[in-house]
Amino acid sequence: MDDVASPELRGCFKVQGKHQKRPTPSFKKPAPTTKEQNLCEPHFLGLYRGPGEDSVLPASVGLPSIATMSESRREALAAAAPVPTTASSSTAGSNTTNVAGTGNGEKDEAFSKLKDKFMNELTKIPLPSWAIVSIAFVAIILVLACCFCICKKWIFKKKNKKKGKDKGKNAINMKDVMDGAKTEALKDEEDAETGLTETEKEAEPKEDQKLGKLQYSLDYNFTENTLIVGIIQAAELPAMDMGGTSDPYVKVYLLPDKKKKFETKVHRKTLNPTFNEQFTFKVPYVELGGKTLVMTVYDFDRFSKHDAIGDIKVPMNKVDFSHITEEWRDLQSAEKEEQEKLGDICFSLRYVPTAGKLTVVILEAKNLKKMDVGGLSDPYVKIHLMQNGKRLKKKKTTIKKNTLNPYYNESFSFEVPFEQIQKVQVVITVLDYDKIGKNDAIGKVFVGLNSTGTELRHWSDMLANPRRPIAQWHVLKPEEEVDAQLAAAKK
Repeated sequence: MDDVASPELRGCFKVQGKHQKRPTPSFKKPAPTTKEQNLCEPHFLGLYRGPGEDSVLPASVGLPSIATMSESRREALAAAAPVPTTASSSTAGSNTTNVAGTGNGEKDEAFSKLKDKFMNELTKIPLPSWAIVSIAFVAIILVLACCFCICKKWIFKKKNKKKGKDKGKNAINMKDVMDGAKTEALKDEEDAETGLTETEKEAEPKEDQKLGKLQYSLDYNFTENTLIVGIIQAAELPAMDMGGTSDPYVKVYLLPDKKKKFETKVHRKTLNPTFNEQFTFKVPYVELGGKTLVMTVYDFDRFSKHDAIGDIKVPMNKVDFSHITEEWRDLQSAEKEEQEKLGDICFSLRYVPTAGKLTVVILEAKNLKKMDVGGLSDPYVKIHLMQNGKRLKKKKTTIKKNTLNPYYNESFSFEVPFEQIQKVQVVITVLDYDKIGKNDAIGKVFVGLNSTGTELRHWSDMLANPRRPIAQWHVLKPEEEVDAQLAAAKK
């Protein structure tokens, strides 16, 4: 029975679900099929797997024990058993190593192929190896530098955002602080003002009393229809200069037209000047009642605008012209006289150094002051070439009738040697033509030596661009102001 029920056959018996009773084999041993041979291989003796089951069961389950086997079979199995286990383990290990080895081998092959291609490409480049290495080194440095710059910019953006937020918070706080400080300062100022207002009010009339006084005379000639104004003297004038004195003079005119203005001579360094000058206004007696005589005392200043000390206003309808009126009156604080807009003039300058020729072209004027009764003027322009206060040459344009925006485009030439061009002055005066009386100056301007502002720039541009005409607009100034500047330049 040992031959019949050998452990090989028992181990190769396939169980379906539960173990069944084996049929009694015949004494003749049938030849096993290929499937049974495979199942009966020695390495399958140690394990048994049921069909459809995932668990691995020991081969001894449902099999007869080895004790029932014959000694010869036991020896055969003992000799054959280690071999299949080693084989199975080796096959399993080989399978795992083969799987892992194939994956690593494919990667190695791919890397080696890329490497070979790269080296082949490098060998094709017509450069020495040291050049290739240096280029690669420079490229790496550039990439690193770009990365560094990007990171730095990103970090700084974050910092700036934080700073901006902090600044915004601080600004709000500062505004609150400033508002608080302003309110406190305003309170302090109000408190200070309340304590000083009374003293200041008391001091103001005292200052008015210290402006001095003026003696004048008024007379009217009915035969000639003229008003005669006499400026006799002034007394107790305030000191306007640093030395404790003043340089007073008096300006006399009639309101509301201000057409004619007269001025006395300037008396130097005195507070009690004596003038003894007379001025005549031709005014019909019928119109005289609607006019006001203004006498303003000024302090002459050579280098800046003249300061008004005080004035006296006399309405003509309150004066008795049946006799000569002569009286002293206290000076009142003079109202700031608005700078009259006299108009603008445009002219061009051109100098040719080789020929020593200076050309002045009077182009046009605009927005001139109204000088006639009808609200218009009859303007013309005078050009004087001066040196050291002396008039070297004089020229004038044609007269344009009844206009405040005349157009001339008239050219005038003067011979000025190159050595003298820096020492001369060109004085341009716009006048209103009058058939009967004296032609009144509307405004004046000069360029050249001792000129300032736009006039100096115009002259400099002409010298910097020889043979080229340079045109520019100039604002007309009062005649007295320009004459004072020319007199100061002469000294």
